[in-house]
Amino acid sequence: MGVFAYKAIDDAGLYKTGFVDAVDLDTAYNDPAVQGLSVLSMKQAGRISGLSRGFSFLRIKRSAILEFATNLSVILRAGIPILDALGDLSQTMENRYLHQIIDDIREKIQSGLSFSSALSFHKKVFPDIFIRLVTVGEETGRLEQSITEVAEHLQRMDDLSSMVKRALMYPVFALVTTGGALAFWVFYVLPKILVVMKDMNVKLPLITRIILGVSDFTKAYWYVFALAPVAIFVALFLMKRKERTRYFLDLVKLKVPILKLFVINRIFAVFCEQMRILIISGITIDRSLVIAAGAVGSEVFKRSLLQARDIIMTGSRISDSFRRGKFFHPLVVRMVDIGETSGNLDDQFNFLAAFFYKRLADVTDKLGKLIEPILLVLVGCVFAIIILGLLLPIYDIVTKIGK
Repeated sequence: MGVFAYKAIDDAGLYKTGFVDAVDLDTAYNDPAVQGLSVLSMKQAGRISGLSRGFSFLRIKRSAILEFATNLSVILRAGIPILDALGDLSQTMENRYLHQIIDDIREKIQSGLSFSSALSFHKKVFPDIFIRLVTVGEETGRLEQSITEVAEHLQRMDDLSSMVKRALMYPVFALVTTGGALAFWVFYVLPKILVVMKDMNVKLPLITRIILGVSDFTKAYWYVFALAPVAIFVALFLMKRKERTRYFLDLVKLKVPILKLFVINRIFAVFCEQMRILIISGITIDRSLVIAAGAVGSEVFKRSLLQARDIIMTGSRISDSFRRGKFFHPLVVRMVDIGETSGNLDDQFNFLAAFFYKRLADVTDKLGKLIEPILLVLVGCVFAIIILGLLLPIYDIVTKIGK
């Protein structure tokens, strides 16, 4: 499979360029994306162009997809046909990569594909739940409502992402500023002061000699500290590529005292929101659990959901399968049990999603206050050791001068 770049003119006489995936040149000419166009040229894209196209989805932010879904739901509710709606949205999109994708979707629909099939060509851009809800909407004849539910779901996910960023902002800022201050002391202040003390032939106590050794080491091997964050990032990236190590990392997150409050509430907020929107759309429970398992972002909870799904397939109730799992919150089990009994499972998941969103917001607001005393104690201990290591020799100097 290769990437072919084309130049063409459409029915309105407008010049168009784009890419198609095809086995060879003849197949590229028959691709639905160029049907109805007057193709001027078609050639295999270079490696750089192919890579640029392959990673262009990284330049499309979640907010752009949210804006597209929201605007599309409004236009469709007004009774405007899907092709006209996509044409209007394409002209108003500020992100040129998303603009090209919408044009490609519109061309595929014109060639005879359904909206969901056209979306499936861009799975890296549109989340799986977006495509599945559009498919259900087309099958049930309620596409407008499905798009509205997609927009509401993406809005909640965007709010959740904002909570995560807000929660991490203070700890990252505190660590960066503290690390900068500590580096200034270790690399600049301490060497100058300790050199003066050595020139005065002051007998340095053990703690001062340790500080001096640390200072000399950091000056000699500064590149180790510069490369350490990169090495840690690469190591974590490689570990996340393997299921076994990814499971271990996610399990550690669920054990760290303060972090687990944030992680658990985020997992259940996403899970309950996914289940709510999937059940409303008429997707079966077993399929909903599979989709939600891929969206929660935790290998540990993913395995629990898939195990629950296997238990349900044997004829057990949903609440019973959750109860047998290790990581399901008791409130989730109880509310799902009530939902199964009363027949309003979607309402129960709606309540649970709102509940865990509220708890996540509370944890986010309090996270800074929880981390602040820990950071203050750690920073205080480090600087206390540094100051103590400096004051002891100074005390000896003053004592000798006094004598």
